[in-house]
Amino acid sequence: MTLQPNLMPTVVRTLSRPSVLSAGLIALAGILAGCGEGQQQAAAPPPKVTVAKPALRTIVDQDEYVGRFVAVDVVEVRARVSGYLDKVHFTDGQIVKQGDLLFTIDKRPFKNTLDQARANLETAKSNVAFTQADLARGQQLLRDRTISEQIFEQRAQAARNAQSGVAANEAMVRQAELDLEFTELRAPVTGRIGDRRVTPGNLVTGGTGGSTTLLGNIVSIDPIRLEFTFDETSLLRYQRLATGGKSDVTGLGNTAVRLKLLDETDFSHYGRMDFIDNVIDRATGTIRGRAQFANADGLFTPGMFARVEVPGSAPYQALMIPDAAIGTEQVRKFVYVLDRDNVARQRFVTLGQVVDDLRVIKDGLSADDRVVVNGLMRVRVGQKVTPDGEQASPQASVPAAKPADKTD
Repeated sequence: MTLQPNLMPTVVRTLSRPSVLSAGLIALAGILAGCGEGQQQAAAPPPKVTVAKPALRTIVDQDEYVGRFVAVDVVEVRARVSGYLDKVHFTDGQIVKQGDLLFTIDKRPFKNTLDQARANLETAKSNVAFTQADLARGQQLLRDRTISEQIFEQRAQAARNAQSGVAANEAMVRQAELDLEFTELRAPVTGRIGDRRVTPGNLVTGGTGGSTTLLGNIVSIDPIRLEFTFDETSLLRYQRLATGGKSDVTGLGNTAVRLKLLDETDFSHYGRMDFIDNVIDRATGTIRGRAQFANADGLFTPGMFARVEVPGSAPYQALMIPDAAIGTEQVRKFVYVLDRDNVARQRFVTLGQVVDDLRVIKDGLSADDRVVVNGLMRVRVGQKVTPDGEQASPQASVPAAKPADKTD
């Protein structure tokens, strides 16, 4: 069979034109897309970050503990004599001063006892006068040998017994005066008194036994103490610092400390250590320490919790950067440091304490490193960045510590 010459080219042209057109469009789109991406990548500048050099500061490491306030003086008010409570002279919860009248017990029975003791004393004194005169007469009669020596000795004995009677009655008078004085219960210390435990009209049991009636309690307010515990390792470190004389730990009872309450952010209260126990608790391996603080405004209350900072090292030079410049990779901490070409490099660091919003870097940085302190989320390792101005380093010295308040 012979094909017609004009049929084959027609079929080929009909099938090939759409295919060629589609391929051309796809290629053109690819070229345009590649050009667009290249232009976009070329147009994106390096991210801008803020850098700063570490600050060099002289600091002292601080150990932080949780403690509880305790009063310097705690007194339970109990009567020394028994009787009916007559009056209460304070308002529950008020501040009382030493010597203020708190309670009054019915005085009438004790006044009667005192009057009786004084009358007995007068009788004893009268007896002494009589026996002394009788003894003087006996001396004359003994010289005249009118009486025997035995009778004279009896008169001398009577005189001595009369004098002893006077001494005994004088003691009874003093005791009666004390009992009458004890009917007025006064504050033995200055502080805040709690609520009254007994109302007027009730019988109060007094004395020195264990069944006396509790009338109230007083706790001193100013100064006040904070008790806390620390471990044996810390105790040894404090002792060596105190012995070396290289820090503020000048002695076990003379260390300046700072305190903050649970709702405060700064350690703004100043005091001094005044006691460290002499025995380490065998059950916990800790030892009890105590610091004293001024509390003129009554802000601290016995039983309240607080945090205390104790100097834990000698002063030393430390590199410090803003805490926001530190990143975390699992359990390790790192910062971004720029090299000479402004390329970000990751540097793992060892952290210390935070002082005035700056973190102490114990290892991993040098004083000449440029650390990224702002724009951390825009940085990748090995990426070139644009330093947008270099922040000035923080102050190079710690502000002078405020002297401890006088607590005595």
